[in-house]
This record gives sequence, structure tokens and C-alpha cells, in this order.
Amino acid sequence: MTDAKTLAYINMYAILGTLENLCELDPKASALLAERKPISIGFEVKDGPSATLTFKNGKCRMEQGIGECDIKLPFSSCEKFNGMIDGTVTPIPSKGFIHIKFLLDTFTKLTDILTAYLRPSEEDLQDEEFFNLSTTLLFYTISVAISQIGNNDKIGQFSADHIIDGDIKMSIKGGPAATVRAKNGHLVTIKQAPEEPRAIMEFGSMKLAHDLFDGKVNAVAQIGEGTIAMHGMINMIDNLNRILDRVAIYLA
Repeated sequence: MTDAKTLAYINMYAILGTLENLCELDPKASALLAERKPISIGFEVKDGPSATLTFKNGKCRMEQGIGECDIKLPFSSCEKFNGMIDGTVTPIPSKGFIHIKFLLDTFTKLTDILTAYLRPSEEDLQDEEFFNLSTTLLFYTISVAISQIGNNDKIGQFSADHIIDGDIKMSIKGGPAATVRAKNGHLVTIKQAPEEPRAIMEFGSMKLAHDLFDGKVNAVAQIGEGTIAMHGMINMIDNLNRILDRVAIYLA
């Protein structure tokens, strides 16, 4: 079972939030923004998440909440916002109609590029550079989704409540790293390695990480084989892995 509100938080901060990393890592995405004036889009979901995406100098930054924005997209429910993400709902701006071309052209192209990386074809994955970038973007998406599920999904909240305060380092050997910070049962993901983690979970390779994200291999079995390394407070990782199991359900 999935929850529409939890999915909205995942779609906002884990999916749209990965546009930050896309514009940083993919030259094609950055080039779409390089020659234009800065522009921002505010997403406001009733009884759900809100955030502002700012595009400037070929980069993208997401901030929680609605600040000053050029385009504002309100959604009457979490279901409506989720519909925009899956392509079944067309949002109508309440502000910034003069910038509608950016939404229909540049922003759509950016989200199409992101989708290609997050839901890659087998043919695309044969290219090593594409494979590594796809895996990196999936890693960031999943690391943020963990916190959204831990904070909003009832089953995820139960596991989050049992994670003691401190930082968990998630990483791929030779690749990206992230921090899942727990405090009083609330989780926050930071897209960089922590300075003093209390627990560490490291995937042994890009290929292993991608196979895990695709559900082709079992995490418990890989831990047994030593291809996933765990250090420190193992009970923190045990509860994190329970939430990670929920991620696959929401992102399927």
C-alpha cells in the first residue's frame, strides 16, 4: 500500500529535487539554461509539500516553501500534484503566465532528460557514461526518498522512530555519497557525506547499486556476500533498510 501524501513528498523533494544534480552533472541539461535569465517555479500542494525551483547560470536549486517566484503552480491535492509528475494532470499557473513557454519547453525538456536517467532503457545502459550518471541520479533520488518515507509513510515512520539520533552515511564505492540524519525520529537527507557518521552503508560498485535499485539483487544476500559494507551502529542501518524496502514500492 502507498499513500498519496507520501508520494507527493517523494515527487517534490526526491524527484524534482534531483534536477539540482542533473543540471550539475549533465552538460545537456545545463546548456538548456545557460543562455537564459534566472527564473523560478513555485510548487504549492494543499495539505502537502511546497518548494521553489530556481534556475540560474546553468544550475538548479530547490528550496523548501514558496518564496519569491516567477511562476506559481498551485495544486488542490496531493493526487493532483502526483498527476503532474506522471503526466496525467496539466497544471495551470496562478502566477507567471508570461513564462508559460519556459514551462512547456525548457522545463519539460529537463524533466524528460531526468526521466530518461531515472527510468533508463537497457540500450542506454550499455553506454558506461550514461550508466554511471543514471546510477548517481538514482542514488540521490533514493537517498532523499528514504527521508520522505521515514517522515510521512506510517510504516516508514515506525522504522524512523527506532533510528537513534545521528548521521548515517550512504555511499557507492568510487561514486556519490549522502547523509541521512536522524533526530527525534525525523529524517533529513543531505547530498554529501557526513563528517562523523554513526553508521556507514557502502555499495561495492556502481553496477551493484544499480542492480539493487532495479530490484535485480537482494540487499540481505549482498550484505552476506560482503559486497555491501556496513560499519558502526548496525541497528541504524537495519531500520534504514526497512525504509529502503518501502522506496521500491513508491518508485515502482
